[in-house]
Amino acid sequence: MSTDPECIFCRIVAGSIPADIVHESPTTLAFRDLQPQAPVHVLVIPRSHYPNAGELARHEPATAAHLLDAAREIAESEGLLRGYRLVFNTGEQAHQTVFHVHLHLLGGRSMGWPPG
Repeated sequence: MSTDPECIFCRIVAGSIPADIVHESPTTLAFRDLQPQAPVHVLVIPRSHYPNAGELARHEPATAAHLLDAAREIAESEGLLRGYRLVFNTGEQAHQTVFHVHLHLLGGRSMGWPPG
């Protein structure tokens, strides 16, 4: 499993930075976003370091599937029965700010388009 000691999400996985963790598995970790964009805003990440969803899917396709399954479990536990949104931001133009792949789970309100 690859890690980057400079990556904030790798440091959360390692336990050196605290987070409000809502789900853990052998391959994934999920925690509440510090700047939520919805009443429920959870980040689901792989424990291994890849810069984006495409690289994760290329190198660890099973872990990419685990992210989606973890998001489903969290959505159920958070009571998001009426729906939720899953978002991967990939690259600077998509406003990705942490280059450790992360899946945003958003819910708890109407998720109209455009987001916001």
